[in-house]
Amino acid sequence: MGSKNGKPVLTEDQANALAKSSGLDVPQVREYFDAFVAEHPNGKMKKKDFREMMSKALPKKDASKMEKHVFRIYDTNNDGYIDFVEFMVVFYIMSDGTPQEVLEKIFRVFDANSDGTITKKELTRLIKDMYGLLNTENAEQASKDLIAKSAFAEMDKDEDGKITTEEFVSACLGQEQFSKMLALKITEAFIGELN
Repeated sequence: MGSKNGKPVLTEDQANALAKSSGLDVPQVREYFDAFVAEHPNGKMKKKDFREMMSKALPKKDASKMEKHVFRIYDTNNDGYIDFVEFMVVFYIMSDGTPQEVLEKIFRVFDANSDGTITKKELTRLIKDMYGLLNTENAEQASKDLIAKSAFAEMDKDEDGKITTEEFVSACLGQEQFSKMLALKITEAFIGELN
């Protein structure tokens, strides 16, 4: 996304690429871009704006703890903002992407420090934050730890203490019970309700 006189501009190449990947036509992409810029005049969605969008999309759930995790899916260049191209690419992948593409985006939810791997600490923190969305009753701490340990053991195939994107995708696409459950819960809790 470029800018002209300080105003965000969607280049012809970007519009064509988004149209091609999303199945929309170029005028529809431009229409979505104009709506995005009307809401976010500098062309960037701040975390505060994202929080408001999340609370509208998930009014009955306490999404505040998960907001920072989901923000990472969209903020692919890690600049602290979501621009239109990032938003459209992720939105398309989550709605029409292959299982592998969707899981690669969901991996970013779990990778809290965006270093390309998931540690046991990151996985445990996410599961604790996710519990408010998974259950209305407050589950025992022991069950949260059990889920984190079980999922981590399933995913960390080389037992190096970190989960790579490839290990994550493989575990979720395979028959790994806890891994699939976590990926499905993230998908149901956010992606399903945001579409």
